[in-house]
This record gives sequence, structure tokens and C-alpha cells, in this order.
Amino acid sequence: MLTYKAMYKFLDEGVHGEVLDFPGTISFAEDLEKTRRLLANALVEMAETNLMNGEPLPNPDPQLTDPEADLEEPIYLILTAASRVQIVPNLAS
Repeated sequence: MLTYKAMYKFLDEGVHGEVLDFPGTISFAEDLEKTRRLLANALVEMAETNLMNGEPLPNPDPQLTDPEADLEEPIYLILTAASRVQIVPNLAS
């Protein structure tokens, strides 16, 4: 499990969420609960995309902060093994 830092800004239209130490991971919804849920899903999707592309995951940085944030809190990345398995033939034989 990796622990990143999520930040939230409360706007007239809803709540903006962003993972500060995982660039590009953002969400927006009408309330904090939904924004948290969407941000957690976005974090998993961004991590899976990085891994599928052979890219490393960003290192969590607990020191990161956004002075404009209304709320900052930890967000946990928990990846599980896929339920789909593909058998790749051994071409060396």
C-alpha cells in the first residue's frame, strides 16, 4: 500500500479533488463524499496505466501541500492482482 496526499477545494459548483504527489490524478463532483470516491478510482486507474506502460509509480511525498486547499488528507493506493490471466506461449522452444 502506498500513501499519497489528496487535497480538496470547495467551490460554488462542487468539490475539486487532486492527488498532490501523483500528477494528473484529479476529480470533481457535487460533494466531498463523491469527490473522494471518484479520486480514489482515478488514482487506481492512473497507477494501472503507469504500470501497463512500464512506467514507475510516483514516490509519495508527505511534505507536499497546496496552500489553496481547504482540506488535505492521506489517500491510499491498494492494487490487487487481476482476475484475468493470459498465457503467453514460449517462443524459444
